Amino acid sequence: MSRLKLFLPLAVFGLLAGLFWRGLSLDPTAMPSALIDKPMPAFDLPLLQEPEARRTQAALQGQVSLVNVWATWCVACKVEHPYLVSLAQQGVNIIGLNYKDDSASALKWLQELGNPYQFVIVDQDGRLGIDLGVFGAPETYLVDKRGMIRYRHVGVIDERVWNETLLPLVQELNRS
Repeated sequence: MSRLKLFLPLAVFGLLAGLFWRGLSLDPTAMPSALIDKPMPAFDLPLLQEPEARRTQAALQGQVSLVNVWATWCVACKVEHPYLVSLAQQGVNIIGLNYKDDSASALKWLQELGNPYQFVIVDQDGRLGIDLGVFGAPETYLVDKRGMIRYRHVGVIDERVWNETLLPLVQELNRS
């Protein structure tokens, strides 16, 4: 019995080393979503530029779209924004979801930094964000022509993310 006690620290060390090894091999940006291959959650929200006008999830049908969750309080969103502008100039369909933000600040942001969005819906209270499972901004959802969520990206979209992940998915969805 006393010999068994001698191997206990070694066994605990081996278990902890295995857990740490597994943890280090995980992608910290991978955030699975329960909504993959499911329809965009129902919403009826005002537009940023025209608060009296509204959009529903039906507005996302008919073309492949990136739904980009952003806010003026989000530092990473400011880093991502110039790349989104360049994607929009290349013809990528981007829909903005202004998340828990001040509308006047958001309008000023778009006027100063450019507007890459086809339209921007305002999620002032964050309900659509909750339905989507938004962890924080920026997040981007790839929505197919039928309004189904096909991919979720957490974090900044840059050239690497676009070329290696999103562009191949967009091309595949446009072919189908």
